[in-house]
Amino acid sequence: MRTRLMFGLFLCGVLGLLLTLSACGDKDSEEAPRQTMQDVIRIGFPIPLTGDIPDVGESTRNAAEMIRKQVNDAGGLEVGGAIYQLQFIYDDNESKAESAVSATTKLITVDEVLAIIGPQASKQAVPAGGVADNYKTPMISPWSTNPNTTLNRPYVFRGCFLDPFQGPVAANFVTEEFGATKAAVLYDIASDYPKGLAEYFRKAFEDIHGPGSVVAFETFTTRDVDFSAQLTNILRANPDVLFVPQYYNEVPLIVRQANSLGWNKPFMGSDSWGSGDLMGLCGDACQGHFFSTHYAAAGATGATKDFIDGYQAAYGKTPDDVAALTWDSVNIMLQAIRDTGGLSGNLSRDRDAVKNALGAIKDFDGITGKMTFTPDGDPIKCAVVVQIDQEGQFSFFKSVCP
Repeated sequence: MRTRLMFGLFLCGVLGLLLTLSACGDKDSEEAPRQTMQDVIRIGFPIPLTGDIPDVGESTRNAAEMIRKQVNDAGGLEVGGAIYQLQFIYDDNESKAESAVSATTKLITVDEVLAIIGPQASKQAVPAGGVADNYKTPMISPWSTNPNTTLNRPYVFRGCFLDPFQGPVAANFVTEEFGATKAAVLYDIASDYPKGLAEYFRKAFEDIHGPGSVVAFETFTTRDVDFSAQLTNILRANPDVLFVPQYYNEVPLIVRQANSLGWNKPFMGSDSWGSGDLMGLCGDACQGHFFSTHYAAAGATGATKDFIDGYQAAYGKTPDDVAALTWDSVNIMLQAIRDTGGLSGNLSRDRDAVKNALGAIKDFDGITGKMTFTPDGDPIKCAVVVQIDQEGQFSFFKSVCP
């Protein structure tokens, strides 16, 4: 009997302790509630914070943070009568394709984001787009112009024009403005963006001037820094213009080496010239040259000027085309989220709703132009050709529309 009595008292003590701990746990939960998926809209950014083009990642994050702060400071994003705080998760893709795949996968499966903005460069955006589409997660790449980013991927969109449009823009421009009848091209054969754009330029130029009018089509591999052999071949071919569809960190090396070998004719660049600290790296050597891009900061008015002024106040510098395209891409994603009419809390269902809403947006008035997505997720947009003036500013020269 005594044994049974002691056991009963022991059991009562244990139960009492458990009830006390449980009550304490409930009290703590009430005093410090955790934010849940119902409180927050999470958007993931797999961007190059390190690697070859870290300025691209910095511009992306800067523009996105301006929007996040603006929305959250105003109380949050209203969707179907509910208010949500924005949480942006930045994951470094290291400027590598394989890292972009792993970063995008983590953001979707571990961080459980509603949508993806980025990657930016086509070398990362093309494989990451495959991940987003496989996981049925809406994605907008603000800056990737390679057609394969969105090709046969209903969940993947972009915020910029495509290389099949940009290539002819550059070919027509050098023909009309420089009177060029012979052209040369120098590009990185190991990177999706310059490789694709170089081929589109060659086709467009030879459609105008005939086969063989691209008299030199020279290649190198990512991270090469000596282009003397390729440039010697180009000078020997005597073209009227040199098309260089490379990133801001490579252009200064190419321009300076070409000049040192005696090149004194025009360079034509592409939208990748407009990102990062091109002029800080290139200086006077790049003045006077032209490139096709998405917007021109110099002389901007209206909403574009408001964005530029806000960016300069926050970060002390003029936003590049990556920042401007990110601004538009984040805002159009937020518009699509609002257009769902309400989020269910079921992540799969909500991702589908956002994807469908993106495809239904018409004439979104962005600072880089109006956007209506085609069924392939591509906007039909104009390109801008800018000239690098004597102050190192990217000055509007002309607009070219489809």
